[in-house]
Order: sequence, then C-alpha cells, then structure tokens
Amino acid sequence: MACSLALAALAAGAGLTVSAPAANAEPSNYRFDFGAGPVEQGYTGVSATDTYSPESRYGFNTPENMANVPAKGSGAGSDAVRFLEFGTKSTNTFNVDLKEGLYKVTVTLGDTSRASIAAEGVFQAMNLTGNGATDSFEIPVTDGQLNLLVTEGKVGTAFTLSSLEIEKVSRHPEMDPTIWVGGDSTVANYYPLETSVQGGWGQMLPQFVDPEAFDIRNMATGGQIARGFRNDGQLEAILQYIKPGDLFLLEMGINDTAAKNATTETEFKEIMRDMVRQVAATGATPVLVTPQGRATDFVDGIHTSVNRWYRHSIVALAQEENVPLVDLNVLSSAYFTEIGPEKTLALFMTGDTLHPNRAGAAELARLVTADLTRQGLLGGAA
Repeated sequence: MACSLALAALAAGAGLTVSAPAANAEPSNYRFDFGAGPVEQGYTGVSATDTYSPESRYGFNTPENMANVPAKGSGAGSDAVRFLEFGTKSTNTFNVDLKEGLYKVTVTLGDTSRASIAAEGVFQAMNLTGNGATDSFEIPVTDGQLNLLVTEGKVGTAFTLSSLEIEKVSRHPEMDPTIWVGGDSTVANYYPLETSVQGGWGQMLPQFVDPEAFDIRNMATGGQIARGFRNDGQLEAILQYIKPGDLFLLEMGINDTAAKNATTETEFKEIMRDMVRQVAATGATPVLVTPQGRATDFVDGIHTSVNRWYRHSIVALAQEENVPLVDLNVLSSAYFTEIGPEKTLALFMTGDTLHPNRAGAAELARLVTADLTRQGLLGGAA
C-alpha cells in the first residue's frame, strides 16, 4: 500500500491524474435470489417486477409475464419467480449483461415437479425433477448478454426459479472438450444429482471420466424416442455447441419399439443415421450405444437381450456409417451373467426390471467408459 501511495504522490507531483477503478465496472460473477421474500445474505434480490435495464445490467425482459411465488426450500430457496410464458424461443427471459467469456451457470428451481433450463434459445439442462432441484452447466457468452428461462419439462407444471449463480470460468468463450449424451430414461439425470435413488448411466459418467479431459453434458430424457430427440430441441442444442474433439453418445431404441410411438425399425434407423451425419459434419465424433436389456432376460443362467430395442439396426448403422459402437447391450449381459440373476435384479429399481437404480447406473457407466477407453476415445479414465 505504501508503494501505491508513493506512486500516487509522484504522479500528482508530475501533474498526472490518477483514477480509481470505475465503481460501476461490469461484474463477472453474480448470485441472484428470486422472489418477493427476504434476500439471502451474499445474494442480489430480484423480484418478478424487476425489468432489465442497461444501468442495473440484469432483469426480466417481459416482467408482465412473471410472478413472485413461494417455495418450500430454505435460504435463497424459500421463494421464487414463475415464468408464465416459456419455450426455448420465448423472449420472456432473465437477462444478465456479461463480458465475452465462458461461464459456469448454476440454477436452483423453486417448487416444480419437472422443468428444463434454456439459455440462448436452446436447452441447457433437461428435466430437473422435484422441488429445489439444482444443476450446473458451462456456456459461452459472445454477444454481451446471457438470456435464460425455465421451460418445459412436463406440460402443466409450474416453471419456477429460486436462485441463479454465474461464475466466469475463462475470458475465452470456448467450451472444454465435451461428451454430449442423448438417450432415454435409462441414461437421463435424476435429482438430487448426488443422492438420487434412481440413476441413469449418463448421470454417472463423471465418476469414470477424467474431468481434466472432458466435461459431460447429459441431454437424455425419460420416454424419449429418436424422432423426438432430433426434432424437439435436444439435438439442436447439441449442434449449437458441439465441436471437433467432442464425443456424442447416442442411445435410443427402447421407446422407439413401443407401439404407441409408431416408429418402424426402418424409420428408426434412418432418423438415427440423420443424427449421426449431422454430428459428424461438425467434426465431432458420434458414438452409437445399444440399450441394456431387462434384469430378467436370463435363460439357464445366461443373460441375453440381443433381439431387443432395434439393437441389430444400431449395430448395422455403426458399420455403415463407420462410427464407433459401444454395444452396451452385450457388455451389460456379460456382466449380468457374471454376477447372476439375484445381484442383477438388485441393480434395478424395486419392482422394475428396466430402470437401473443408482448403483446399477454406475455399473452401466463403468462399462460404457471402459469400452470408450478400449477404443481410444477417452484418452484414459479417472
């Protein structure tokens, strides 16, 4: 400090002007507490009526489409705002001025059974479930502003936001190498992410992938089919950010085979082919993954489900398009056979032979990452 004062004195003596840092310098980090209740210490309070202005640098674009609502959480989670207009392309966004760079965004919902997060006009986190659900994602900002809203996870659900944290990761708006994941309920995230009873193998991938090598972005959702993933916004979000060096793991087929979804095997294969080609055109690497079978697919102590879920078309497509294949169907059957029917059933949700519990999802993620490593696609697992 003495040095600083001396420099200031010298400058003054030389007739120079010394300026303090601007008091209104644009912040790189924010913590917002939404709603009409008390503001949690260390947070900036934001009401549904707060309109964006260049002076405040944050606020709602159309506050007339927002409402303050209570929430069952504590602290910043004790209240929230509700988005009355929504959709990934909606202009009813919460806007924050940010300098160009890469940012980590952490979102905590209010009271809602299921909702998704959109920013910059595309999905960022899919189907957060339960009151107070929290998730994080990294996003590049290149136009000086982040535009975010809570949107569809389940029709008829209240889409609410309790808190938002924004942390600058880098001044360079470039995402780290990323593994993007598409799939259904056997792959999807379940909340709370660290303690959920049910799990999807996409949710568990971070346990087995070196975080210095890849980030994980799981865009899988329950009940999804190939056509829906391609047409309803999930693939669009991936294509906006995916780049050379990234991987795209695509697992589909379980719901496509259901009669209600009216997808023939030929249609399924061509939709999958289209997604593979769109991703490959970006320079990223698409990887097809076959779904595991049911816990009860045992015959004389041998687990096999090779005839399920349009698997043969997935295997054929990988060969035709010359893309990597993780045949999780076969890999998981070998593992289930090794541990036996009783221990296999213990890896699935109670009374459910299809959906893995947290331990089962971790085993499936282990098998996926081991095969990716075997094929030289990961460069080493953690």
